[in-house]
Order: sequence, then structure tokens, then C-alpha cells
Amino acid sequence: MRSVFNIGVGLIKSRGAHSSAVDPRPRAKMCKELKTKVLHLLPPTSNGPSAQHEGHTDGAEILSCTVRALKEGHVVAVPTDTIYGLACLAQSSAAIRRVYDIKGRSGQKPLAICVGDIQDIYKYCKVQVKEELLGDLLPGPVTLVFERSEILNPDLNPFTPLVGVRIPDHAFMRRLCQMCKEPLALTSANISTHTSTVAVHEFQDLWPSLAVVVDGGPIGDQSRLGSTVIDLSVLGKYRVIRPGCALSATVDVLERKYGLSKDPGED
Repeated sequence: MRSVFNIGVGLIKSRGAHSSAVDPRPRAKMCKELKTKVLHLLPPTSNGPSAQHEGHTDGAEILSCTVRALKEGHVVAVPTDTIYGLACLAQSSAAIRRVYDIKGRSGQKPLAICVGDIQDIYKYCKVQVKEELLGDLLPGPVTLVFERSEILNPDLNPFTPLVGVRIPDHAFMRRLCQMCKEPLALTSANISTHTSTVAVHEFQDLWPSLAVVVDGGPIGDQSRLGSTVIDLSVLGKYRVIRPGCALSATVDVLERKYGLSKDPGED
């Protein structure tokens, strides 16, 4: 069992920020121009999940605030197990367009989706591998690509019948997806073609375009490679789309345990 992330909220001061005097929701500083909430996740402590931190609001309020922003159609920044990401509701076409605008991303580059549980994958993807394989790789730093199901928003990656799906090994992200009760579209928190980010200050230029920035502290893996992306849409085969940060371990599972072979078309 993976450990549960202990969540709290603190204050992050940013240039030109001011506080909301009437909002009873999580204490936060607000980017003056677009009221961006910057919320701080407290890391796990040796005192366990019941540890209290004076002056901090319960982590459930951070989740509630982020879910509310997503449900209102906004884009938020979130920590994952690899790099920081931008997220929105995958079923909201307007929010998806906003993500592309914020990143300056080519409309021909796909977005992955993020879900909270393995069973959710079957709602949005046509899976041709054993469920045990999914359980061996997820949650984890891997994006698995399958044929998309009809229920997924047709405006998400309309140029391909495939979609990548993630379950980050990050308790906040899993709970966020579970509370939203629908998939999140997820991409790296940076201007397209720029370096991936592992701390919130690294994409501070994007803050004014975001409703919520969830600061989970520096990401432990400083490789900035992002998740390993593997296409499993062809029965019995796998294709590496992006090596990412977990290629060797992922290929070992696919080949040694499940007997999948590398798609010869990849070479």
C-alpha cells in the first residue's frame, strides 16, 4: 500500500498579491489580476496524518477549492509524481481550448487524461491488456495509451482515436480525480517547448491564467522527464511513445511478466 499524503494549506506571498477578506474558503494569496489562488500542500511528517500545524487549514478545503475551480471550467496547476501539470475537466471543450491557449501548444499535440482508480480507465478507454498489468504499472509515473471509448469528449484530441491515461502515484491527485468524478485532461505546467517544471515558481508567468495553483513543494524526481508513455492499443504489442523517467522498469514488466513484444514498426 502506498502512503497517504498529509495535506494542509499555507500562504505563499507573490509580487502584487492581496488576500481575500470575505472568502471563507482556504487561506491563500491571490494574484491581483485574475484572482489566482495559490494553495500550499503540507508534506507528510513523522508525526503521521493526524499531525496539526498551527495556522493551517485542513487539506480537505484545498481539494474542495480545486474541485470547485475545475467544475467552473477553469484551469489549475497541480503537483504529480513526476512534474507539475496543468489540469482541467476533460469533458469540458472550452476548458481544453483554454489549456492549449495558456501553453501556446499546437492543436495537433494530444492531452492525456488522469483518473483516480484503475476501474475508471475502462470507462474512457478500450483496454486490451490484463487488469493485473494495469495494477503493476499504476499508480505510477507511466501514461498508457489505448483506443478511446465513445464516452470521452470528442473535442479532446479529435485527430486521433487513441488517448493516454494516467494515475499519478500522488495521493492529492488521485483524490482530486475521485472527487471530480470525471477525468481530468493533464499536461505539463510550462509554455510549450519550454522545460518541464518541478517547482511552482518555475511557471510563475502562467499563474495569472490559472484559477488555482496547488504548491506541493519541489517534486522529488528532478529528472524533468515526465511520465513514460507506452502505446498498448495493439493486442500483444507495446510501443514507446516517450521514454520518460521509468522506461526500463516499465518495459521489464511488459516483456518479462506479460510477454508483450515491442512493435516492430517502432524500429
